[in-house]
Amino acid sequence: MLIVCIAAIVVLCYIAVIVVIWHIETTPIGNYGTATIDQWSLDWIVGFVIVLILWELLFVGLPAGLFFGLGGYFWWQRLPADEKEWYKKEEKKSHKSRNAGGSFGLVLFIAYCIYIAIEGNYYTAFGSLPYTYWVYSYLLTMVWLLIIIGIPIAIAGLIYLRYWLNKPE
Repeated sequence: MLIVCIAAIVVLCYIAVIVVIWHIETTPIGNYGTATIDQWSLDWIVGFVIVLILWELLFVGLPAGLFFGLGGYFWWQRLPADEKEWYKKEEKKSHKSRNAGGSFGLVLFIAYCIYIAIEGNYYTAFGSLPYTYWVYSYLLTMVWLLIIIGIPIAIAGLIYLRYWLNKPE
């Protein structure tokens, strides 16, 4: 069963790479793979990534979900009752809280897109403005995002710290 899972993962990774190459060469976003970086805009990047994600979900995510979902279901049906109970107990013991560790980059990119759109340069090609504009806009967006997120976190931290210091024993 392990060999079948490894083979399925290798095949799915191969298909994912093929889908990326196919998308690069056949999408009108990026002039069918012939556009240079200075011709790209933020609009092209967002559109390209969204369409690529949809193609990957169709050609990789859906088959992977079906394969591993049905495989897991049939595997679970063949398990003896005592092993099922053991897995259920282990699942209850191992539940841990999940954090949003990778979401700050996505939030930062969305805020960056909003800032560039407010500036009126969302459809502007990268090559028509100096690269310092794009870098400084990114840094400014990061600072504003840290301020907007940081002030409420600091206030909540101060409230919690005050409560913790004055907590009756």
